[in-house]
Amino acid sequence: MKRHLVSSALLISFVVLVGFLAKSALSASALAPSAPALPPVPVSKNLPPPAVSARDIFILDMDSQQVLYEKGADEQVYPASTTKMMTALVALNYYTLDQTITVTQSFPEGQNAGLVPGERLTVEQLLYTMLVDSANDAAEILAQNYPGGRAAFVGEMNVMASHMHLYHTHFVNPTGLDEDGHYSSAADLTRLAQAVLTHPLLAKIVSTQNAVIATNTTPHVLTNLNALLGTVPGVLGVKTGFTDLAGQALVTYIDRQNHPLIITVLGSTDRFGDTESLIRWVYSDFTWSTAPSPHP
Repeated sequence: MKRHLVSSALLISFVVLVGFLAKSALSASALAPSAPALPPVPVSKNLPPPAVSARDIFILDMDSQQVLYEKGADEQVYPASTTKMMTALVALNYYTLDQTITVTQSFPEGQNAGLVPGERLTVEQLLYTMLVDSANDAAEILAQNYPGGRAAFVGEMNVMASHMHLYHTHFVNPTGLDEDGHYSSAADLTRLAQAVLTHPLLAKIVSTQNAVIATNTTPHVLTNLNALLGTVPGVLGVKTGFTDLAGQALVTYIDRQNHPLIITVLGSTDRFGDTESLIRWVYSDFTWSTAPSPHP
């Protein structure tokens, strides 16, 4: 009888232990982090891309980081005012937005906002003026007031480009005016735009169609040169560019059906028409498939 009681006690203890271990395993499973969901994967229907005038093209799916299309993507070319995306990053990295800068000289070359000596603007106002109106004078003023002046500012643009692994990019000025040794590529400018869009303020500025900047002397009406903003559904920035040697340039951020893309066209004779054609094609050719999450 005693042996039977001992056996029963051992059996009960074993059952309790198994139950405890099972409960512990369930608790640990509940506490363990779940595997992150994979981004949707773009899948092509193999529709042919449209014929466009742009010499260099790069299209990036932002979620998966998959290249959807490229042509001459690493060719080093004049980037025109798309340069100002890097100018904005360097300025944002150094200045405080409410810092006031006094204009000491005019910069009339190329596209400009007509800022004159004696005007006082905050850094935020200069960023709006530079990115919405593509104003060269705003870019030059930001560079001029950097520690070490313009040369140090441009040097920092190249340091930042190196850190971002933009190996086909080198800057000589903060505006994008044509100069020997000043170049970038469609792929690099796409990556640069992606970095710009990680900053909420810059993302807001490049999506702005119109703004008024009031200085101590006069208001300046700013109009975004990107004709696709407000006319093509889903277009949310980023930067235009044009010079005689660069031709027409456009870096575009577009998001349709929660599938954000960046489309860069360089050396175009019809940047807006080219980009619209590429937008229609890419959202027709690609569907997005949700891949199963990996097992933990």
